[in-house]
Amino acid sequence: MQQPSAEPTGSERKGMPAAVQAVIWVLLLGLLALVAMGLKRTQQGTVQIGDKIPDFSLVFFDGYTYEGKNEVQLSDLQGKIVVINFWASWCIPCEDEAAALESAWNAYKDSGEVVFIGADYVDTEPEARKYLEKFNITFPNGPDLGTRISQMFRIKGVPETYFIDKQGVLHYIQIGPFASEDDIHTILDGMLGQ
Repeated sequence: MQQPSAEPTGSERKGMPAAVQAVIWVLLLGLLALVAMGLKRTQQGTVQIGDKIPDFSLVFFDGYTYEGKNEVQLSDLQGKIVVINFWASWCIPCEDEAAALESAWNAYKDSGEVVFIGADYVDTEPEARKYLEKFNITFPNGPDLGTRISQMFRIKGVPETYFIDKQGVLHYIQIGPFASEDDIHTILDGMLGQ
């Protein structure tokens, strides 16, 4: 007497339909492509000197304005040198350069040729405001909501400062705090002299 087999025969086997398998493979390949693009972007490091900076906008904290507006768009600053400083209230090295940045801003702001912008990175508004008050920062500052701007610049940390020329091209990158205000003047005076 023959025992019945527990294994289903070919006609009884049920597999995943080919269309479902194809969809799963497409999704897996798409996910791998996204991971690969992210890794490539990470390996690229920060934006490079000579790169044209894409347009972005920054809404300022209440009480901060530029030319009467509570928001700035990079394209509106064409023809001016733009200094964008990424900082955070929890960043100790940011404190080391805060006074130098504010002093340099005061030295150039009346010329109308240079604009300083602060982008607060991964912070809370109450702590950011305390920081701005502590260092009497008057140049326009706002939160980098969703880290949109810092991701565009591919910053590695804070502080980082980017000098964008009058044509919207990246001229200089300062990773870490400035050693002195003179360093800021040297960069800006060189850019203004071009």
